[in-house]
Amino acid sequence: MTSLLEGAKQLVTRGTDIGARIDGLDTAARAARGRLDDSLVDEAQDLVDRAAGRLRLSASHTVVAIAGATGSGKSSTFNALTGLELSAVGVRRPTTSWASACVWGRDGADELLEWLGIPPRHQTTRDSMLDTGRRESASELDGVVLLDLPDHDSTEVSHHLEVDRLVALADLLVWVLDPQKYADAAIHDRYLAPSAEHQDVMLVVLNQIDTVPEERRQSMLDDIRRLLDADGLDRVPVLAVSAREGTGIAELKSEIARRAADKLATSARVDADVKAVAGRISAASGSAPTRALSAERVRALDDAFAEAAGVPTVVEAVERSTRMSVGRATGWPVASVVSGVKPDPVKRLQLDLGADGRELSGRARTALPEATQVQRARVDAEVRALADDVSNGLTQPWVSAVRRASTSRLDELGDRLDAALAATHLGGSRLPVWAGAVRVLQWLLVVATVAGLGWTGVLAGSGKLQDGDTVRVGGVALGLILLVGGLVLGIAIDLVCRVVAGGTARRRATDADDRLRASVSGVSQELVVAPVETELTAYTTVRSGVDRALS
Repeated sequence: MTSLLEGAKQLVTRGTDIGARIDGLDTAARAARGRLDDSLVDEAQDLVDRAAGRLRLSASHTVVAIAGATGSGKSSTFNALTGLELSAVGVRRPTTSWASACVWGRDGADELLEWLGIPPRHQTTRDSMLDTGRRESASELDGVVLLDLPDHDSTEVSHHLEVDRLVALADLLVWVLDPQKYADAAIHDRYLAPSAEHQDVMLVVLNQIDTVPEERRQSMLDDIRRLLDADGLDRVPVLAVSAREGTGIAELKSEIARRAADKLATSARVDADVKAVAGRISAASGSAPTRALSAERVRALDDAFAEAAGVPTVVEAVERSTRMSVGRATGWPVASVVSGVKPDPVKRLQLDLGADGRELSGRARTALPEATQVQRARVDAEVRALADDVSNGLTQPWVSAVRRASTSRLDELGDRLDAALAATHLGGSRLPVWAGAVRVLQWLLVVATVAGLGWTGVLAGSGKLQDGDTVRVGGVALGLILLVGGLVLGIAIDLVCRVVAGGTARRRATDADDRLRASVSGVSQELVVAPVETELTAYTTVRSGVDRALS
């Protein structure tokens, strides 16, 4: 009893590490869904569920499955181990898809047998009343649940399914071979060779050794050893037995009892399963480090999007509109009236500067021209370059996943860019303070010019322009000074303000460019960058989960 308690403690202790590995595989499988092959991900998820289920069940029982081909003496070996005629042999073997189970130590085994799917009518308890007088001799197998599986080479499909199901659930597998078919490809290719990760929870038994001449027995065992080594099963023990004569049965029972007493078979089987599937996910994913999106690549993508959206056209319109509005405010009023008939470049694009830089146009669309074929080609090239850059070195499934993510929402691009531009603050149309002051000054100069023109006209018409009684400044008639001075100063201020207005227009154009590119960057982030980064995060999660599963 003490040894069993210690064994259970060992299993629980190891279960902590196994739990972390199962969790790692679960994390990897969830992140790999939709990226790696569905059958591989399904296998991983099924294993996680199966392993978690097994570890929740009895830690004091070890499930040992006896498997083999028709005529190998598998059921005879099962009977020899149990000491009871529980399984029919030879032609008397029933045509059934159910396995038989013999349990040593019933306490805690019911839930395990239910999980294994063994019907009650196929269950036998070794320490039951049937076993009166034999309990002492069978005590070494306490805690063993021994399964006799259907023949793996049966013509019944249900038998194949039952064997495959229980082979995946057993803690320890005992493969029974017969001298006539020990090299049969059916068992080596289907079960043994693919199970290299599970060799620490396997035994191979050569049954019917009594039918082999003594001088040939060792060479036959050596031949089996060679075949197993070729299958990658160099650590799997090979035992020679005769279920009919009882030869080697005691040794086989002792080996099973030793592994069951260690209580490591369950954790070792789960461990092997997890590592096998995690290894396949690792191979499918590769080991390349995760590559982050470079700022230069994202900027190049933003530039391509901005060009396709018409940002340069809008920026040019903002600059021209600002020049026009400031020019009208500060220019010579007569010329401003003429220029006022010209349409505003921004409004022509159905954009709105906003009265103070905080108002939005409320429009959902603009009148910007659609992207040209060249611009669309540049967008496609930059998206492809970005995907290729970050997926370089990844395996094909992940390369495909990244490329698929990078283009998954490109059909929304035109509408999203147009809406982003229509909703962007372009910096406001409020005139600079100095422009308002200049406007007042220009109108004062216009008044002075008109007054001077009228005054000079009256004096000229009355012939008093040269009259000494006329008001003069520096010898020149004041009316003429007002006329010429107002005209010259107005035009001069107009020319100076055009230069200043150019600087204001360029600053507002730069501000509009920054705002527009920020909006475009938000679109590229949502439609391309974020989906790609999601795939890269999934790849990192898979790699991290696999590393934990294999640690």
